[in-house]
Amino acid sequence: MNNQTIKLIQGSLLVAGTSVGGGMLALPVLTSLGGFIPSLVIYFLCWAFMASTGLLFLEISTWLKKDANIISMASKTLGSGGKWFAWIIYLFLFYCLTLAYIVGTGNLFVELSQQQLSQVEASLLFLCIFAPFVYLGTNVVSHLNFWLMIGLGISYLGFVVLGFPHISLQLLSYKDWSLSLMALPVSFTAFAYQGIIPTLFNYMEHDVKRTKQVILIGSFTPLIIYIIWQMLILGIVPAYGPGGLKEALELGNNAIYPLKNFLDSPFLYYLGQSFAFFALVTSFFGVTLGLMDFLSDGLKVKKTYKGKLLLCLLIFAPPFVLSIFYPHVFLIALDYAGGIGCALLLGLLPILMAWKGRYILKLGNQPLLKGGKTILGLLFLFVIFELLCEIAYHFVK
Repeated sequence: MNNQTIKLIQGSLLVAGTSVGGGMLALPVLTSLGGFIPSLVIYFLCWAFMASTGLLFLEISTWLKKDANIISMASKTLGSGGKWFAWIIYLFLFYCLTLAYIVGTGNLFVELSQQQLSQVEASLLFLCIFAPFVYLGTNVVSHLNFWLMIGLGISYLGFVVLGFPHISLQLLSYKDWSLSLMALPVSFTAFAYQGIIPTLFNYMEHDVKRTKQVILIGSFTPLIIYIIWQMLILGIVPAYGPGGLKEALELGNNAIYPLKNFLDSPFLYYLGQSFAFFALVTSFFGVTLGLMDFLSDGLKVKKTYKGKLLLCLLIFAPPFVLSIFYPHVFLIALDYAGGIGCALLLGLLPILMAWKGRYILKLGNQPLLKGGKTILGLLFLFVIFELLCEIAYHFVK
């Protein structure tokens, strides 16, 4: 393979790897009451939307003549108001995700200890083991993350191969369209990758055409992964009944926990637990390293020994304290991250930036997302619809 093909593959894997994470563990739980077929429709809509806003972010990246991030994009197109909006939503999103991963891994440690550890003790133990890697920085984490990704891939493939014989077509035929929209907020999180687009654009040597291909291929890959995952969990675990997915939803657990109630194979269950561990830890590293860079730049804290210690305290202390008072907040934190954080930061913001940049500031003359104002308007309405669903679910139910 030539160098361009290798970069195309590596860039696509970077997009896919950024998307696939802890949200994958929540998707089958939140889609269970709607059923398998409705969940596929939700997944496709979210993929199409996030692929579209990804192209908008790429288009905006071409307007800036130097390395850019979401904050600088918002500042250039929307002024100081847009900059502060991006700042606040970025922090909200990343703190929600950090909280979800601390609680989620804490739950796994409780299970591993056979209930000998409390949720607080388990979450603290997780932070004591893995937070130091974040302190040591990207170079150290990248080496560890390589092996974690191998573990993630092996456990996923093993679970898929061994789990297929346990699937019940009758369970997959269940559907309730009225409850299917519960999965919309977390589905936003599950397809999120846009924060790496400026880095990706630089990696692809500012080749717009190939970067566009990378975004489309890389964002479509998680869709296939999620469909297979969805088929396995919803085909093995019933939505209703003792120990089912509805019970997991009420308890705030991920999709792996109910498996032990419906599988005769302990090995397959522990393989699922292994996948959950690798998915959560790799997502934890990605989110917290990004948050460290963001806080370091925004607060002008240099990454000295003392500076990194301060940054780690800012990253880990608030979500850990919240996890003490809300030990079953895993699904809720992911829901708020997607329903509000991703919807505003990765959905609404690029639409507003593209509209103002194209039609008011006249910054670009070659839109990467075709359809003009009509498509931007439809994307805007989709974000508003998702936010209304989030409000209705939490405040009207």
